[in-house]
Amino acid sequence: MLVVKVGGSEGVDLEAIATDAGTLARGGQKLVIVHGGSHATNTLSEQLGHPARFITSPSGHTSRRTDRKTLEIFQMACRGVMNQSLVERLLRAGVNAVGLSGLDARMWEGKRKEAIRSVEAGRVVVVRDDYTGTVERVNASLLQMLLEAGYTPVISPPGISEQGEPINVDADRAAAATAAALHAHTLLLLSNVRGLLRAFPDESTLIRRVPRHEIESAAEAAQGRMKKKVLGAGDAL
Repeated sequence: MLVVKVGGSEGVDLEAIATDAGTLARGGQKLVIVHGGSHATNTLSEQLGHPARFITSPSGHTSRRTDRKTLEIFQMACRGVMNQSLVERLLRAGVNAVGLSGLDARMWEGKRKEAIRSVEAGRVVVVRDDYTGTVERVNASLLQMLLEAGYTPVISPPGISEQGEPINVDADRAAAATAAALHAHTLLLLSNVRGLLRAFPDESTLIRRVPRHEIESAAEAAQGRMKKKVLGAGDAL
C-alpha cells in the first residue's frame, strides 16, 4: 500500500504524476492519492474578489485564514478544480481513479479549532470565526472497500468536524493520518521544491535522510509549508 500526497502549489507536474501512477497501478501497486489545492484556491480567490489571507501563529506557523467565504472557495478549488483535473489525467493514464473529498462519508473527521491565535501588527489576537481543524479519524473501511474493488481513491480537503461542519485541514498531515490508518508501507510527499534544506534557500544544504529520533530538530530547520510536511512524516511514523 502506497499513499501519495501531491502538492497543491504551482509547478507540480500532474501529467508526470498520472503517468507514474499508471505504471504503478499496472504493476499491481495499490495507491491512495491525496492532494491539496493552495495555488488553485489563491487564484480562484483573486478571481472572485476575496483575496487569500494568511495567519501567522506566535510559534511562526503560517496557515490560511479560512472564514466561511474562503471555505466555500477552498471547496470549489480543491474538489471542483484540482481533484477533477487530477482524476481526468489518471483515467487517461489507465488508473481507475475515483475522486473524493474528506467531507464524503466523514472520510477525514476531526475537531474544528475553537480559536486561533494570530500575530497581527506585532500583537497577538484571537480569531474565533475560522473553519480549520485537524484530522483525527479516517474512514479506512471505505478506502479499503474501494481499493479491493480495483479503484484508486483521490482525496482532497476539506474534512468534516464532529459537528458536521466542513473544515480546512492540512493535506500533508491528512495524508499522514490516512497512511497510518491504512497501515501503508510508504508515504510519499511530492512537492515543487527539491526537498528539506538545512539553510533555505541554499540547495547545497539538502537533507537527504532524517532518522526518526531527529524529526523534531529537522522540523525546526524547515521553512514555510515544508515544516508541515516534516511534521506529517513524523505523524505517520
